[in-house]
Amino acid sequence: MISKELFKNVNEICNETELVKEDIYEIIKKSLVYAYKKAFGDDSCKVVLNPEKQELSIFKVQRVVDKLSEVEPEDGICEILIDDARKLKGKSNCKVGQIIETPVAFDELGRQGANQMKSMFNQSLKQLQREKAEEYFKSLENEMISAKVIDVKEDFIILDIGRNVTTYLPKKELLSNDNLKVGEYVKVFIRKVEHTNKEPKVYVSRNDRNFINRLLETYIPEISEGIIEVKGIARDAGDRCKIAVYSNDPNIDAVGSCVGEGGSRINGVIEALNGEKIDIYEWSPNIEKTIANSLQPAKVIKVIDVDAKTKTSVAIVPDDQLSLAIGKAGQNVRLAVQSCGWKIDIKSENDASE
Repeated sequence: MISKELFKNVNEICNETELVKEDIYEIIKKSLVYAYKKAFGDDSCKVVLNPEKQELSIFKVQRVVDKLSEVEPEDGICEILIDDARKLKGKSNCKVGQIIETPVAFDELGRQGANQMKSMFNQSLKQLQREKAEEYFKSLENEMISAKVIDVKEDFIILDIGRNVTTYLPKKELLSNDNLKVGEYVKVFIRKVEHTNKEPKVYVSRNDRNFINRLLETYIPEISEGIIEVKGIARDAGDRCKIAVYSNDPNIDAVGSCVGEGGSRINGVIEALNGEKIDIYEWSPNIEKTIANSLQPAKVIKVIDVDAKTKTSVAIVPDDQLSLAIGKAGQNVRLAVQSCGWKIDIKSENDASE
């Protein structure tokens, strides 16, 4: 049977679903076998599909016997008596044990069979889409994607993330400065993907700390290539972020490379975070230097009482830099501690001298 319309539909389905033709062909075969079983009571058939010639055929498969079995054959192939096989084939050389294939006209399946085939095809197609979508998003766990806002609710945002999958971005996973609108695209971080009986459940976030890592890799090639390492990240999501960076290559300015000429690189990250402020400082094998750098933009005179066992230290800053080092509501020192991994007690120069 030749059906150019069928193969045209396969091309359209592939374009709409991002599935490959081979997968669609397997679904067609499976659906035809199902329709055949509904029409004839068994699935002893063979479906032949030839995309190059645009041919689709179905055959009844039977084994020639001299006596019908009282029980159903283990391999499920129906039996036919040798005399009936000779009449059917018009040949006298049919032999016992031989497998014969007889063409079946598609109208023999009947209207019910055609409906059964269509129903099975649609059901199998949806199932395959779900499986492929789950496989796709599972591969993107801990990665960043771009999603389209399709609705804004009081407690969450509904996103279209592709592959006919939608997900919810809860309010608690938004940045404090987010003001998303329907139709705009937003970058989100995939935290986890769960299997369900329908489409996969994809958990996304915009305030996850690892979201920053993926943004940095996107806008700063040296980080994605491993030339520059991100040693620590601390965030007050939507407000401020501190990032410690380091390069093993002494010829590479880690901070300068991240910032880019005129801030061109880091501005891309800031824009993706709706203006979240970002402080980038240089991590160093010299822990005193790292601690001093972490308190930027405040200047540090000296770091003392560094205890590797308790990971504690004291940073001395000029008297007029004390409030800057601590930051509003202690934000600067808190993010410094979280990003460098050391506890920091800050003292003014005057207090330290006393």
